[in-house]
Amino acid sequence: MREATFAVLDAAYAAGVRWVDVARSYGRAEEFLAGWLAERGHRDLTVSSKWGYTYVGGWRMDATMHEVKEHSAGVFSRQWTESRSLLGNAINLYQVHSLTVDSPLFTDEALQRALAALSDDGVRVGFSTSGPRQAEVIRRAFELEVAGRPVFSAVQSTWNLLEPSAGPALGEAHAAGNLVLVKETLANGRLVVSPPPAITRLAQRFGVGADAIAVAAVLAQPWADTVLVGPASVPQLTANLAANGVDLPRGELAGLRALAEPPERYWDRRSSLQWQ
Repeated sequence: MREATFAVLDAAYAAGVRWVDVARSYGRAEEFLAGWLAERGHRDLTVSSKWGYTYVGGWRMDATMHEVKEHSAGVFSRQWTESRSLLGNAINLYQVHSLTVDSPLFTDEALQRALAALSDDGVRVGFSTSGPRQAEVIRRAFELEVAGRPVFSAVQSTWNLLEPSAGPALGEAHAAGNLVLVKETLANGRLVVSPPPAITRLAQRFGVGADAIAVAAVLAQPWADTVLVGPASVPQLTANLAANGVDLPRGELAGLRALAEPPERYWDRRSSLQWQ
């Protein structure tokens, strides 16, 4: 697993990728990234990680529970210490993992102060979002302040051709000077395994895979500062990066809007997907 990770990271770096996003709950992702950075000596990368979930799956695909979520000052302190011990000063952005409207973070002033203090150490503070109410979370989170200063200056949200509902809120965040990262660009594989005919047609037209069309649609959004992909192999990475050579016409982008699903339906379907 370590060798496969290094191979993907090497190929990504050679292709010009300079951002790597991990999380405490992504298995040994932070450990592998730290080892790769130590061996390769690269200093021109932006590294972001996340806290708030603890992996408890025991490396079993059939585990009853894979992650435990807790947004508390205690978990933040523990996981920040763990992330820092592995990645040191390489961490540029630290994010609350999967902030939702019911997170205690919104009322926990001690936790807000602890997060804001990271900025004093030169670490940018952000949050990721999930669920059908992403737009509401984005707007509420950017209103949080400590001593008159915003707690957050970055957001990582799901936006893809099936679930674009966060788009207006992400546009507002970008216009206000915040950093916008986009995740789940392939809709957890749904846009690749069984791509809609409109995507298949465009893939054939541009001579790329369905994944490149889906990613190109995200790259076309003016508020998307950093677009994340999650390849598990070098061939997948190469296919994903082909999106950089796809310039979707405005008319085609407008037509792809018809693929959007109601947010509640999309997230219900996502929650039923098998853990992989």
